[in-house]
Amino acid sequence: MELSSLLASLKLESQQEPGDPGQPGSSVPPAPQVLSQLLLLLSGGGARSSTKAGMLRDLSALFQAADCHWLFGGALPPPSLKVLGDVVRALSCYAALPKLERDAGDLPGHDACYAAVAERVADVGLVLLSLLAKVEVAKGLASLGPTVVDPVLCDVAGPIYVFAATHCMKRPWTSPRSQSVAQELLASLVRAAGCGSVAEFLQGTNEDEAGRFAAVMGLLKPELTKETWRCNPATKHVFSQTLRQVTRPWLSRYLESVLPASLLISDDYQEENKILGVLCLQHIILNVPAAELCQFNRAQVVYHALYNHLYSREAQLIQAVLLCLLDLLPVLEKSPQQLSKETRPATPSDEVLQLVLTHMEAEHRLALRRAYAHTLPAFVERHGILIARHLKRLERVIVAYLEICDGPEEEARLGILETLKCTIQHAWPRMLCRLSVLLKALLRMMWDVQTDTSLTPETVKTALLQGATDCLILLDRCSEGQVKILLDGIYHSCEDNTMRECIRRVQEDT
Repeated sequence: MELSSLLASLKLESQQEPGDPGQPGSSVPPAPQVLSQLLLLLSGGGARSSTKAGMLRDLSALFQAADCHWLFGGALPPPSLKVLGDVVRALSCYAALPKLERDAGDLPGHDACYAAVAERVADVGLVLLSLLAKVEVAKGLASLGPTVVDPVLCDVAGPIYVFAATHCMKRPWTSPRSQSVAQELLASLVRAAGCGSVAEFLQGTNEDEAGRFAAVMGLLKPELTKETWRCNPATKHVFSQTLRQVTRPWLSRYLESVLPASLLISDDYQEENKILGVLCLQHIILNVPAAELCQFNRAQVVYHALYNHLYSREAQLIQAVLLCLLDLLPVLEKSPQQLSKETRPATPSDEVLQLVLTHMEAEHRLALRRAYAHTLPAFVERHGILIARHLKRLERVIVAYLEICDGPEEEARLGILETLKCTIQHAWPRMLCRLSVLLKALLRMMWDVQTDTSLTPETVKTALLQGATDCLILLDRCSEGQVKILLDGIYHSCEDNTMRECIRRVQEDT
């Protein structure tokens, strides 16, 4: 039977008085037979695009007009179940992105190609929306209900999710229409599954319930190998956004499948992929128990992968790696303050800080200086009193970074002032011998800020002066009042009211 004739028959029957719900009219072939014929047409490579586009419109209308008992098979769902799943997969393949060569950057003439893909995606998305709407109706029927419909949903949920996740965010291959349809499709899928959010759909409503993350990873895994992951430009994004929806305590059961993929993406030559992989690793570190991360030296493998990225010259990557390392180091080692006095060997924290300070000393690019300075206070806090091991190099870095203005927001200077504050608080017994150097650097910076005539906002200048004043107060406390004595002469000879106010605050501190 032609699809248009079948559609007319279904519409006609839907207008008639319902008989036995399990017995559709004799003029309509069984759903598995019709869907199998459609599957052959969809899978055939010889059909023209216009023919397939028209077929998709008819298929959407077919799902809308079809009787639920006819479509889902009543008491005998297995044939319809299998064929419906195959139809959904065929539809996804029809709207799939073209495969790239393994080392290709992008498709030749990709704009036109992506525009065609977006058009197909929107058409396929409307068909899948019609199917999910019918699923929701069937779940509410007493003669069908979840017993019949849930197996159908389980079979199609994974492919529909991957399809929707590929196109629901703004990407080079999406259009406003395809993105809107994909977002609506994802919301419809979550609703049909009886879930309140995408996270609940993937991980389940409670710890004992398995969500659909395993099914989704089963579809993604063949495309996440060393040979294949670069062939589909969407795979890394679908994996990343899916992974970040799954949190504690669910993520640990999938560690074996998500950790290798994250390491693989992070070990790429493109900065964008490296950052994406590092963000995936950070999510895993934060959502998997430390004991499981340490099994089979997994944490060490992640550490070495991240450590190698510290030789990069890209500020955005460096910042992502340093933040990830700050989350990983507590997994790898005890807090430095908890180590016994007799045995305090160099730790991964020491290795990272030593390399970071080495790079900071020679760094002249402002973006990298800001990235390093942003995370340095957290590393000082991590070391505690053991920051004394690194004071010689740290002092040189602090002085050098206080000297250089780094633009209107002064992010590097503000980060270094916070670093100095933390260093004084933890290593105050070692500050007396460095008092002269640090005092000169702070006063010179304060004068530079106060006399600065550039576009630096007043709020930033105030924050810099406040930070420097706090450091002077801390230095005075750990030097038993020597800073007050040294500042006394400056206070009487200085004519700038702002500088005098800062010095007065130091002298009045008790």
